[in-house]
Amino acid sequence: MPSPFIRKAIFIYFLGLSYFILLPFNGKAQKDSLKTVPVDKLKLPIKSPANIRHVLILPIIARSIETGWSFGGASAATFRLRSRDTAATMRDTISRTSNVEGVALYTTRHQFVSAINGTIYFPGERFILNEQLSYSSFPDEFWGLGKRAPDSSEEDYKFKQYYAFLHPQLLVAKKLFLGVVYQYQRVFDISYEPGGLFVTQNVVGRQGYHISGLGLSVTYDTRNNAFAPDRGSMLQFYFDQFAPIFASNYLYTSYILDLRRFIRVYGDQVLALQAFGSFNNGQVPLRSLAYLGGSSLMRGYYEGRYRDKNAGVLQAEYRVPLFWRFGAVGFGDIGNVGPELKDVNLQHFKYSYGGGLRVALNQQEKLNLRLDYGLAKGGSNGFYLQLGEAF
Repeated sequence: MPSPFIRKAIFIYFLGLSYFILLPFNGKAQKDSLKTVPVDKLKLPIKSPANIRHVLILPIIARSIETGWSFGGASAATFRLRSRDTAATMRDTISRTSNVEGVALYTTRHQFVSAINGTIYFPGERFILNEQLSYSSFPDEFWGLGKRAPDSSEEDYKFKQYYAFLHPQLLVAKKLFLGVVYQYQRVFDISYEPGGLFVTQNVVGRQGYHISGLGLSVTYDTRNNAFAPDRGSMLQFYFDQFAPIFASNYLYTSYILDLRRFIRVYGDQVLALQAFGSFNNGQVPLRSLAYLGGSSLMRGYYEGRYRDKNAGVLQAEYRVPLFWRFGAVGFGDIGNVGPELKDVNLQHFKYSYGGGLRVALNQQEKLNLRLDYGLAKGGSNGFYLQLGEAF
């Protein structure tokens, strides 16, 4: 394995490389663009409802706890949808920038992941659509259920998975949205150690399954930017009911609570706060359990290091611009899991902390490439290389 110094050097090299190969498209010159392609050269219709801002195409060389080294490609498009009515377009100054991202990765642990996800803001933000579609073939790790699962219990297992998430939202009052949530997941080709944790803990779904659920959401969102807000809040709650009537193998209800607050502290420095909860009731299968870890929650822990029916996380991140397109962050998190809501407490709680570097790929839209390094209780650590902020 390369030394830590070499790994860091490769990441920094990639950050620089990705900056120089991004391909921005814009109808008019931008100060932060490396190259501008006139609209007539792109042959876009003048009355196109989508005003494409940038298209990024990036090779990926990354390393994380879950994947080891990974290689592949990613693309991201940012755009604004505009009304065909010229007068309405002139009035539409509040819509945030939409984005659609695609990624395909293969790792040194023989894992393959492909995904498409994004958020589309329609004119005037009267309608918002969140979507995610993915396929993965993934050798993974399992330590058992609960907050006290020991490091020594680690077991290898494999699975394949199709996943779909659709979340259309309708504006019903100023900054207030009501939505419908649909999720589908098919998990198959699961293999694990005979007589191991999957059997002794009677893990639901260990022989493969599919689930399908429908629910409702309510969202209050005053954030001023889609990618890296520096002021405003988001309060979102939604539930999903998984049941045989929706062609689901298991009957259970999932609840998600996501509270975020962004405060400009001094100049362009920002304090970002998040409280996140994932709660389940019923027969919850393996890949739908609440968990800690990964690139967005409790960085430094392996994604899924701790799993159970319920999980709660508090996160804080301080974001500081440095120079040119570079910025830095420091973050800290605490969280826990438990079979009941009352078990998500400070007994055997988990924590992580760390810092990172930001490179603005698009300064106007605040689309950043982020490199984070997280350290977790117990000595685990990891690098994360992603497009966009953790929250």
